[in-house]
Amino acid sequence: MTKPYVARHVANLKPSGIRKFFDIVATMDDVISLGIGEPDFDTPENILQAGITSLKRGETHYTSNAGLLALRETISAHLEKLYGIHYDPAHEVMVSVGVSEALYLAMTAITNPGEEIIIPTPCFVSYQAEVILAGGVPVELPLSAENGWQMSADLLEAAITPRTKAILIGFPNNPTGAVASRAALMEVAKVAEAHDLVVISDEIYDQLVYGVPHICFASLPGMKERTITLGGFSKDYAMTGWRIGYAAAPAEILSGLVRIHQYTIMSAPTTAQYAALEALRNGENAVEEMRAEYNRRRELIVDGLNNLGLTTVEPRGAFYAFPNITASGMDDETFAQKLLEEERVAVVPGSAFGAGGENFVRCSYATAYEKIEEALRRMERFMRRHG
Repeated sequence: MTKPYVARHVANLKPSGIRKFFDIVATMDDVISLGIGEPDFDTPENILQAGITSLKRGETHYTSNAGLLALRETISAHLEKLYGIHYDPAHEVMVSVGVSEALYLAMTAITNPGEEIIIPTPCFVSYQAEVILAGGVPVELPLSAENGWQMSADLLEAAITPRTKAILIGFPNNPTGAVASRAALMEVAKVAEAHDLVVISDEIYDQLVYGVPHICFASLPGMKERTITLGGFSKDYAMTGWRIGYAAAPAEILSGLVRIHQYTIMSAPTTAQYAALEALRNGENAVEEMRAEYNRRRELIVDGLNNLGLTTVEPRGAFYAFPNITASGMDDETFAQKLLEEERVAVVPGSAFGAGGENFVRCSYATAYEKIEEALRRMERFMRRHG
């Protein structure tokens, strides 16, 4: 018998619950997708043109490993303007291939074999996998809809062991749409300081918040020195395909990320870096327009789901609603499967996002208002039969 060539820790990774459903959707007609986590807006024209202009100028070569200095300076100024926290652009900011690469770099740079990373769940599907790929052990910490998907020191303390190295958080949250309150983040800060832990804070949706502030974790008292802030352009600026993000952290930590990045990637796409520079300099109006439209859709889908008996905690960030589907009498996998088969509406089972997601489904409102209206009509028919 031939020995297995794929490493065990890779072979044992659980397939993405999101991909599974979209492989099915790809074979079907007349499907309204509430599952895809991608803006339905095109990249704003000025950002697009900045990328095109850079190509015409012949900017088709490698940049510094850490990225264009002008972009790092602008990221630094952006974070200081929004959150009052200063990063040295020369040593504390690096540009990555989307936030996905930044997350990989962060986990690989800080994790020794067997160390544990606490992950409040439900969470983005990559979090646990990236910990495993880095040789660590993901420790899921289920949050609850009853308290608005917020964290607490008591919950975190219960998960701490001598092997705990870090806490990985993502707010505004995918899939729940929750925005962490300042009080909840202070609870995380208290635990991190007491146990000398690193905090990796994925803030990719930071500008997509509705009626509440987003708190940058590193801006909390004493937290910059132990925080890796991950941010990017895919969601706020509708730039998913450009694959551009960044990490900001104290120089001692960031140097580890850059070291891995230089051996695996070299540098982020040059064209995308110039587009990102334009996004930060002149993209504020476009972000505001998209945010206003997302908010309009948010109000529609949340009211619609609650009216169907699918209880939904109001999402205050990102572009997801996370309804409880218990009223259907089905588990989340069955609900998503039957809804797709019977009414051609695609949602993602909540269990795909980790512990605590059972009996919920993720509905993205990053799709046209009219399509959401039609999806809700189809879901009403479905719930009349099954609710």
